[in-house]
Amino acid sequence: YPSLMAADILLYQADYVPVGEDQRQHCELTRDIAVRFNNIYGETFKVPEAYVPKAGARVMGLGNPTSKMSKSDPNGCVFLMEKPEDIARKFKRAITDSDTENCVHFDPANKPGVSNLMNIYSAVTGKTYEEIEREFDGKGYGAFKPAVGEAVVETLRPIREETERLLKDKAYLESVYKAGAEKASYIANKTMRKVYKKVGFVAR
Repeated sequence: YPSLMAADILLYQADYVPVGEDQRQHCELTRDIAVRFNNIYGETFKVPEAYVPKAGARVMGLGNPTSKMSKSDPNGCVFLMEKPEDIARKFKRAITDSDTENCVHFDPANKPGVSNLMNIYSAVTGKTYEEIEREFDGKGYGAFKPAVGEAVVETLRPIREETERLLKDKAYLESVYKAGAEKASYIANKTMRKVYKKVGFVAR
């Protein structure tokens, strides 16, 4: 899998690769391969940079905030096309922390549950952790969890609605994927011609 990911990145000459924190090592492998190939055969591949967002780079499960959010736990993850009421319900049931403070404070080591929700809220609203703490000062988890759910619902709403609209327009979708395939094929073939020439293979 890491090798296939590296091949995809290098084939299309990417400058930046948007990844979660746990995928950074795959991007490092890609960089190592590009640098090694370029050193042996001459400048061929771009050496990509990992782009890791400040918030939301590693989202943990709603049911288990010590494990990465995964579709293998349907009740602990959020799907882009889920109904708003289902998303809201998942956040209301999200695991916070069994402490007596019941305060919204970012502390991943001691308060993984609420810290995970703050990470999600920050990612969808753009607010800093300090701003979130001030916003929910004295309100507790009971107010915070539904607010996070609503923010996620509103962030995903236009995505879901636009997806539903586009799925009804089969002709447009076909034109888009054909144009995309042609562009991707052009870039890939250009890269492969360069690689074949560098290593001495006969061009197809």
